[in-house]
Amino acid sequence: MRVIKITNRKQLMSFVRFPWRIYPKDSLWVPPLISDFMNTILENKNPFWKHAKKQLFLAYDSDGNIVGRIAAIIDYNYIVFQNEKCGFFGFFECFDDNKVAKALFYSVEVWLKEHNIHKMIGPMNPSVNSECGFLYDGFNVPPSFLMTYTPKYYLNLVEKVGLKKIKELYAYDMDIKIDSRIIRLERVVSVIKKRIPTLVVKTMQKNSFESDFKTALYIYNRAWEKNWGFVPWNEEEFTNLAMKLKMLIDPRMVIIATIYNSPVGILISLPNYNQVLKKLNGRLFPFGIFKFFYYKKEIDTLRLMVMGVLKEYRNKGIESVMYELGLKNAIKIGYKHCELSWVLDDNIMTQRTAEMMNGKIYKKYAIYSN
Repeated sequence: MRVIKITNRKQLMSFVRFPWRIYPKDSLWVPPLISDFMNTILENKNPFWKHAKKQLFLAYDSDGNIVGRIAAIIDYNYIVFQNEKCGFFGFFECFDDNKVAKALFYSVEVWLKEHNIHKMIGPMNPSVNSECGFLYDGFNVPPSFLMTYTPKYYLNLVEKVGLKKIKELYAYDMDIKIDSRIIRLERVVSVIKKRIPTLVVKTMQKNSFESDFKTALYIYNRAWEKNWGFVPWNEEEFTNLAMKLKMLIDPRMVIIATIYNSPVGILISLPNYNQVLKKLNGRLFPFGIFKFFYYKKEIDTLRLMVMGVLKEYRNKGIESVMYELGLKNAIKIGYKHCELSWVLDDNIMTQRTAEMMNGKIYKKYAIYSN
């Protein structure tokens, strides 16, 4: 067995396509669009790499077959903002073989040490602002949009290598239906609006997409700055993300809260496009685009992926006002379930809010470190 550094296009494409050998057709894993994956890992496509660097690795057995892959990543913005000299491992996929896993993680550690970095955490694909974590609980449920799905044996592989779980991320499942939550929220919202008469909640408008996304960037960078692992988006990265999501967002499910016309909170839910991607097998063209528009109409679940309020406006009930409008809009549109993810294991406030909305933890993800 040998592990090599990827140095050419052919090896890169082998890296990209390898997961199809790990997950059988009847797996709950959802194949990413190959074009999207390439846009994530290529330096000239993703502005993240302007402040980060990587090395991709492939593992081969003695017969020359690929048996695993991994990436070593250094995000200099993370090092500066978190004041922690730490690298990442990411994009890990491997057959159930301890020797292969050990060789892959050893390659990452050696590469990081060559850059004078001795600590690594992950998986980050490629950062905390992207897909991250190994699935830890909830293997019988397919992943939501932009969430990972990994085999259960990965947990054994990383623990045998000597990595330790340092963080859990939770995903909550919530029914979308008319029930006692509506009455309870309406009462709360009535009180809050009397208490804060200048509070206004509105949905995103197509003609104000760019300005609304700048509002989202402003709130995200201020509301999450004290969270574990947080790294602020820069405008170029966020614009890149916004352009990707522009065609996918349902404006009725993006809620913005303002006080005196200044933004104070945001809630972003995306249709669960994994219900469509599962049908495409990684290819949008030439025929996948027709499947995309056909199955898009059948999406009946959401992922609530961003919900935040500026620190100085927390504990005033603004979250409840956004939740009420979001829930009512989701009911009108016809969604049946919503996943709230991911929530840090120490984010008690958001956990309580999810429970207030009758949400239940149904999936857990784990972050590991050496």
